[in-house]
Amino acid sequence: MIRNLKRKLVAAAAGVVAAPLVFVALPASSAYAHGYVSSPASRQAQCAAGTVSCGDIRWEPQSVEGPKGLTSCSGGNARFAELDDNGRGWRVTPVGRTVNFTWTLTVQHRTSTWEYYVGGTRVASFNDNGAQPPATVSHSVNLSGFSGPQKVLAVWNIADTANAFYACVDVNVGAA
Repeated sequence: MIRNLKRKLVAAAAGVVAAPLVFVALPASSAYAHGYVSSPASRQAQCAAGTVSCGDIRWEPQSVEGPKGLTSCSGGNARFAELDDNGRGWRVTPVGRTVNFTWTLTVQHRTSTWEYYVGGTRVASFNDNGAQPPATVSHSVNLSGFSGPQKVLAVWNIADTANAFYACVDVNVGAA
């Protein structure tokens, strides 16, 4: 009986010693992150670059996520509300009538669609049919029905969740 108790105590002590070692040996998990429009520089890309002074978004431009169907630059996230402020001094990129929007993806979620809006009007949609995208995705969007300063809302709709990622890009159409 004493021998059996001794074995149990030794086993328990070994477990206590081994548990922290197991956690140290496990690989670190990736940051919870996703994607944003990097070119032309979206509002969150400008925050990350320090071009415009912003809050938390500076450190995680890829995290503007919210329910599908929103029309806000912040994705409805109060933590990133500065992205919705049109008077914040965002740099406006001169572009032609056709613009290549490039997304930088830090986690490549299976994608249903990519959508682009100007003033509430959808100007382009690209259907990925649930495919997993590469780390960089570009779309050529025709803005020929618009001119002058415009705010483009870019939306990445995820296939297997109810969420999307949002980015606003300020452009001057026809100025390039």
